[in-house]
Amino acid sequence: MLSPNHHEVSSPSHFQQLLSADLDRVSVLNFWADWAEPCKQMNAVTLELAKKYPSVLFLQIEAEAQSDISESFDIESVPSIILLQGHTLLQRISGADAPAITAAVAKFTSVSSANPQSRTDLPPATAVANPSEDLESRMTRLMNQSKVVLFMKGSPDAPRCGFSRRICGLLQDQKVKFTHFDILSDESLRQGLKKRNDWPTFPQLIINGEFVGGLDIVQEMVENGEFSEALAP
Repeated sequence: MLSPNHHEVSSPSHFQQLLSADLDRVSVLNFWADWAEPCKQMNAVTLELAKKYPSVLFLQIEAEAQSDISESFDIESVPSIILLQGHTLLQRISGADAPAITAAVAKFTSVSSANPQSRTDLPPATAVANPSEDLESRMTRLMNQSKVVLFMKGSPDAPRCGFSRRICGLLQDQKVKFTHFDILSDESLRQGLKKRNDWPTFPQLIINGEFVGGLDIVQEMVENGEFSEALAP
């Protein structure tokens, strides 16, 4: 049973209407996607929290269907949780971190005025860098770790954005063996790859150490036959 303070956002205007009804209350924005398994856990957690904290507004926002809202909050992966008081950012939580959202809701509902934060709680880096290895050398090493390398959000088994999910599916359909790296685990590498490859978004596909492109370019290459040529020995 849904709580009266728990809503599925249907449009940007609906979102503004719900948010603006009371600018003094704490709001929890849950950005989710139906293809991302971790979102199911966070959807259940936010529903239970809505029952426990009736004074807090809980908004379910399907990230890809409500892309305008997602872009306005710089949502790059799901699940992502944003806590607001009115229009003021209180905290940002990335990933299926139930203890973090539970603690955050308890924290911000227990104080009359919260100090705004602008912080992204990214998971720890999975690739340990050699202290003597500079960023450029790390990027070169990772881009050459196998014939085909995919820099993506999440992993093939648990992608964190729709574009990463789709390019993994495309590579698997083409029977391509590839190595992947989760750029959400390493912010310096993420920013460095954007500059090095002159490409602002992810996923990024690398073949033989050279940047090929993102999802749209790879799709086009598959359709016109260039992709199989690029993979040829």
